Amino acid sequence: MRLCVCLMLLSVVLCVSADGFGLRRAGQFIRDAAGGTWDMYRAYRDMREANYKGADKYFHARGNYDAAQRGPGGAWAAKVISDAREGWQSSVSGRGAEDTREDQEANEWGRRGGDPNRYRPKGLPSKY
Repeated sequence: MRLCVCLMLLSVVLCVSADGFGLRRAGQFIRDAAGGTWDMYRAYRDMREANYKGADKYFHARGNYDAAQRGPGGAWAAKVISDAREGWQSSVSGRGAEDTREDQEANEWGRRGGDPNRYRPKGLPSKY
């Protein structure tokens, strides 16, 4: 019981003495993650709207690139969303492990700051 009380008091002291920098950084991470989620949604929406054969990898790379440019929170959101989507898609779509591997390669390329145009198919409208 005493150990529990001591740990609680230590936690309170640490929280009270923590400077605002840690809270600001946490808030920025959350904002970056929310923005990165929006970037991923926008890339998905554009992919659906374009409905252009062979553009899938480009939109994967672009969404991850845009999200990661926001900072660590955006990169985290892009990874979580990409991994979840590929995990779900690989078991449902029937496209196979090779397609999933290529999608993940494009995802990682974008998150590392690689130019998404590496995956851009010829003829994709410049709007995208």
